[in-house]
Amino acid sequence: MNSSNCLEPIDFEKVALETLALERHAIEILATQIDHRFRRACEIILQCKGRLVVTGMGKSGHIGRKMAATFASTGTPSFFMHPGEAGHGDLGMLVRGDVVIAISNSGKSDEIMMLMPLIKHLQVPLITISGDATGPMPQSADVALTLGPVQEACPLGLAPTSTTTATLALGDALAVALLDARGFTADDFARSHPAGALGKRLLLHVKHLMHSGDALPKVYPDTPLNKVLYEISDKRLGMTTIVDHNNKLLGIFTDGDLRRLIDRQQSFDVNLPISEVMIRQPATISSEARAVEALEKMNERKITQFIVVDADNTTIGVISMHDLIQAGVN
Repeated sequence: MNSSNCLEPIDFEKVALETLALERHAIEILATQIDHRFRRACEIILQCKGRLVVTGMGKSGHIGRKMAATFASTGTPSFFMHPGEAGHGDLGMLVRGDVVIAISNSGKSDEIMMLMPLIKHLQVPLITISGDATGPMPQSADVALTLGPVQEACPLGLAPTSTTTATLALGDALAVALLDARGFTADDFARSHPAGALGKRLLLHVKHLMHSGDALPKVYPDTPLNKVLYEISDKRLGMTTIVDHNNKLLGIFTDGDLRRLIDRQQSFDVNLPISEVMIRQPATISSEARAVEALEKMNERKITQFIVVDADNTTIGVISMHDLIQAGVN
């Protein structure tokens, strides 16, 4: 018989709620620890001429990696340095002008303590994050940030749970405070995330995706309809712009307009000048508009393309919904 069948049934939902309550309480305790030390830590990092180097062992190291990634993506150049590897050569990553954040709940990680002499020799400011300020690490720090008397959610009191949650929250608080102090914007964030969906939403503009130059279909108002159709077929955008001889936009004619014209008139003169059947005042957009804005406006107006014009209504391009979707804009 499986011995597990003899165990009393566990109320998993109750355990989950107790765990969340303990971790929520850890954040509440952490909030009482935010004082002038937090302000001083932010000032030291803002004055840093080099990089913010985060280090920590074990679970603290995992939290440190996430903290370094958050700092780096929000305007504070940062990387994680494994304290064990640092003692075998990686300490060369650390140079004068950097700032170190060292994480250890006990405040006495042996691996980090081994690095202290060089940190002091390089005159690198040291910020520590620990449970309290009694350990040798916070005692050696320029700023000792503390979590307070946090109770681990682990019923054995052994696995880092509430303390790692509080440390992660403290790291986020530092990153957000620094982001705000630097005047970091959504565009700045996108520049460090160019490959993701957010980067495409914030970095891609209409000018990056529009058809322009020789790829831009355009005819003059006196162009006969049969030649207009050649232009539409040649440029393969299902439409053409109609411009005057100064390239000012006058109208648009699409393959859909052609079908509607055929429905209305079973026969028509192929030499008819396009000015007589073109659609005047077509939908336009600026080349500086974000691509996501173009897509949103297309959906709102239930159209599939915009003609791109400058401030003087000069025609400079065409962008279609297909271009936006193919570029991954959504």
